[in-house]
Amino acid sequence: MVNLLNSLLYGIGGIACTCFVLLITFQEKLVYVPVVPGLSRSYPITPSRLHLKYEDVWLLASDGVRLHSWFIQLFPGYRGTTILFFQENAGNIAHRLEFIATMMRYLQCNVFMLSYRGYGDSEGYPSQHGLIKDAQAALDHLLQRTDIETTKVVVFGRSLGGAVATALVKNNPGKVAALILENTFTSILDMAGVMFPLLKWFIGGHGSNGLGIMNFLVRSPWNTLNIIGNVSAPVLFLSGSQDEMIPPAHMKRLYDAASLNTRTLFIEFADGMHMDTWLRGGERYWHSIRLFLEQHVGSSSD
Repeated sequence: MVNLLNSLLYGIGGIACTCFVLLITFQEKLVYVPVVPGLSRSYPITPSRLHLKYEDVWLLASDGVRLHSWFIQLFPGYRGTTILFFQENAGNIAHRLEFIATMMRYLQCNVFMLSYRGYGDSEGYPSQHGLIKDAQAALDHLLQRTDIETTKVVVFGRSLGGAVATALVKNNPGKVAALILENTFTSILDMAGVMFPLLKWFIGGHGSNGLGIMNFLVRSPWNTLNIIGNVSAPVLFLSGSQDEMIPPAHMKRLYDAASLNTRTLFIEFADGMHMDTWLRGGERYWHSIRLFLEQHVGSSSD
């Protein structure tokens, strides 16, 4: 019996040690996925394939990393809403073009799409500090343009992009008209416990009984729940109730935290999964965003 218990303890210890090593060594590869397995890092299409007129924009982040982006204008000189879009994790901005084309049709807006460092044609390697610099470079560029209405810039982030978007808006009070978050997590620490259940005993996430002894090892914590209460812009939460990657409870907790300090709206889509909430939501999805923008930014004709 003693030998059996010892074997079990050694086995559990070995698994825990393996998890520690994997987290330390591969955590950035788990958090950031610039290339979908089996596909190339390069863009499979450009906006012109969907008959969208666009401008290639090259930005320089504050640390010198060169970033690629697309500015897609509804028509030259259009001064309605401009949406700064931050994508979810896997793949690059070209994989989001169908969504963007649909967005522009329903919302009558301009769209600025940024390739994070290490994604698409952008240089460098992704990290939390790096992506925050990338987002700042994109916003700074938009606010310096003379062919848009800079008071109508709205930041939209999905999943990882929601964490990037929240950090950007929090860091730029008064510069962004509104924030839209879709299927976003509370923090990477919380997500580690979801993806690797054994780790929840060693990680001290929000509402966790974990020991927290591994928290200091996480290089990209993306603790969105801790900062969203400092966002002063109006926030729209779009949540897919069938999200198979991020538990929908994360969005509700973000909404509760944001509602203490700013104007918020939470909308659920009963059939929405992580990547297809906009498809399953259909007309209601776009109508909800349009009403939110009309209330907080102004109509497309203003």
